[in-house]
Amino acid sequence: MSGAARDALGVNGLGRIGKLTLWHHVARRHFPRLVVNLGRGVGKGLEAVCDVIEHDTTYGPLHRFLHGLNATPCVRIADRERNVIEVDGVPVTILQDARDPRDIAWRDHGVRVVVDTTGAFDDPTRPVDHPRGSLRGHLWAGAEKVIYSAAFKAKQAPPDDVVTLVYGINHEAFDPARHHLISAASCTTTALAHMVKPLLDALGPRSLMTASMSTIHAATNSQSLLDSVPAAGSSDMRKTRSALNSIILTSTNAATALEQAIPDIGSIGFMADSVRIPLPTESLIILNITVQSPAPAGDERPAINRETVNGIYREAAGPGGPGLIAFSERQNVPSDVSGMRAAVVIESVETHTRTGFVTVDLASLPGVPPEVLAGLDSPEVRVPVTHAKIFGWYDNEYGSYTNMLGDLTCHVADRLD
Repeated sequence: MSGAARDALGVNGLGRIGKLTLWHHVARRHFPRLVVNLGRGVGKGLEAVCDVIEHDTTYGPLHRFLHGLNATPCVRIADRERNVIEVDGVPVTILQDARDPRDIAWRDHGVRVVVDTTGAFDDPTRPVDHPRGSLRGHLWAGAEKVIYSAAFKAKQAPPDDVVTLVYGINHEAFDPARHHLISAASCTTTALAHMVKPLLDALGPRSLMTASMSTIHAATNSQSLLDSVPAAGSSDMRKTRSALNSIILTSTNAATALEQAIPDIGSIGFMADSVRIPLPTESLIILNITVQSPAPAGDERPAINRETVNGIYREAAGPGGPGLIAFSERQNVPSDVSGMRAAVVIESVETHTRTGFVTVDLASLPGVPPEVLAGLDSPEVRVPVTHAKIFGWYDNEYGSYTNMLGDLTCHVADRLD
């Protein structure tokens, strides 16, 4: 297909995010053609590929997902010789010959933008000829921009053509002349960023004293279905325990990735952790923040309270906002947000605040001028602070992350010449 029009979207990998990215763009119709690289055979042929795309345990069959209960199957083989199938009328070319990005025939198939969903190339500083493959190999193979569906973990400072973008947070920072390798961060970072940014915009970063979050996260394919033997050198024995039967404490790089998308968060000692639970999708962020909260003169109520916090999110979710935050006033369970198009769903009925005072000894702080201390009746001051606990649901597969990834992909493609 050498010389084909450069109008196709490439997708590398057909795992959870890869398949759902295909679903998103089939429904969206932004790209007239899709090219999916599997890099290997599947089952006994194209029929097996069609079956994988058509059926999903979490969201049900694609045809019902798109068109309702009375719909009929919508994936078929269109051209067996050219490995082309049709998914709800959208032509999708299936590539199966190469796993190394530099060997994938993107140029021959008219692909300008590639979404890499493999999770295998998280270091954007790897050279094109790295023995385990490189994200940069997609550029070598003809793509102009590569969007990676996870956070980068660079072994050294990345070059200037690398950027982390979260749609609705900093996607307007994309510079098509400079940025070629783009991280769309993670599902948790995406939801967390949409919880944090309204607070920063309303309260100002200097008012935040501390922040932390825990994500109660659905299981992923990186876990073991049943207990397995850890690989040599593994330090965390819990990651190989049964995902079906365990609550597993683990780490997340969401705080690090959040700083890349929202630099102001770097001045705050932000902590993040993750708890994996036996669910197929839908996750929950518990965000804790502490802010300076001076009480207005003559008012016994703190300046920042439950109504203040909920008001910030209600406004962010309203008609004047970007439409990426959902504000819920009902009591939800995970299945209520499955497939829901929102970066995060604020569970407002569970927002809690508590205001108290912290005593600070100015004499113990470095940099306080002696003349300031001399002019005080006491070096100790009482600072009013409010602790807030905010809950945010997100469908870590389709509803939140894949939709935001799709929005970012279309934004990047539309900015190309």
